Amino acid sequence: MIPIKVYLYTEKVKGLNRSGLGKAILHQQKALESVNVSYTTSFCKDYDILHINTYFFKSFLLCIYSKLKKKKIVFHAHSTEEDYKNGFNFFKYTSKLFKWWLIRCYKLGDVIITPTEYSKNLLLNYKELSNKKIISLSNGIDLDFFTNDLLIKNDFKNKYNIKDKQKVIIGIGLYIRRKGIVDFVELARRLPQYKFIWFGYSSLKLATKDVIDAVNTKLDNLLFAGYVDKTEIKKALLGCDLFIFPSLEETEGIPIIEACACKTKMLIRDIPVFNNWLEDNINVYKAEDIDEFEDKIKRILNNELPNLTEEAYSIAKERNLKIIGSKLKDIYFSLK
Repeated sequence: MIPIKVYLYTEKVKGLNRSGLGKAILHQQKALESVNVSYTTSFCKDYDILHINTYFFKSFLLCIYSKLKKKKIVFHAHSTEEDYKNGFNFFKYTSKLFKWWLIRCYKLGDVIITPTEYSKNLLLNYKELSNKKIISLSNGIDLDFFTNDLLIKNDFKNKYNIKDKQKVIIGIGLYIRRKGIVDFVELARRLPQYKFIWFGYSSLKLATKDVIDAVNTKLDNLLFAGYVDKTEIKKALLGCDLFIFPSLEETEGIPIIEACACKTKMLIRDIPVFNNWLEDNINVYKAEDIDEFEDKIKRILNNELPNLTEEAYSIAKERNLKIIGSKLKDIYFSLK
């Protein structure tokens, strides 16, 4: 098989480190390394394929340059108008402009990769992309890293002063409405018998008022832990009693796959992106609204519902980075 050199480009990568996109990019690198695909993250002239992860202006210009040099382009579509408009303040007023720009960027790809069938269908419904080759491919999970460890569980409980027999519920995400942080805080208010900890951070300067109010809420059982690295996330997923994911819109949701790998009990919002791979009462529990979240949290933590963590683990195995790397490799060679 003829070797291929991939230019893996991400604009403003340092600013993305704390986001799901930052995780996805690191996963790509590890996936390619696992199947011995040569790549660079620095500009060079001898690459065969440009694999691009961002839609900023320099990214657009690099695509134009690559087209002129007759290089093949894989455009990774991590974003859609749908997950943009419920983010920061005023985003809903600029979502149509954002969509126009996304389409202009994504059209430059010889192949577009997006994490799920749901996001693939959203893109295919954009008229200008309806004839493009779009492939759904998970961002993947480092299955070797997210493994069970009793000592790690104890580290989490000691760090956050968890009392014996105290039940802990965690959430993960930026401080944006789309991530469901407002409902998370309301659940903490309704359920004072449980400790709620939210991991993740973003500036409140652009946040909507309801998110600002939520983050500034003072409750004895509520803690905002801020941004933590992947080791701390692993400790939290292994040490908590329940992970809830109340997000209103996603293209995939990497923390859910991490929770599957850690065999963490979880309750997620019933939104279309999870259809056909996360099944209610089969490998996960779902809730449509805050009242159902409240009810199912109590039933899960009181052991009134079956433990589905073994079934959920199969989701993580299917998205192992070694499998993702092999599929990426096939996509690259199909363009050769």
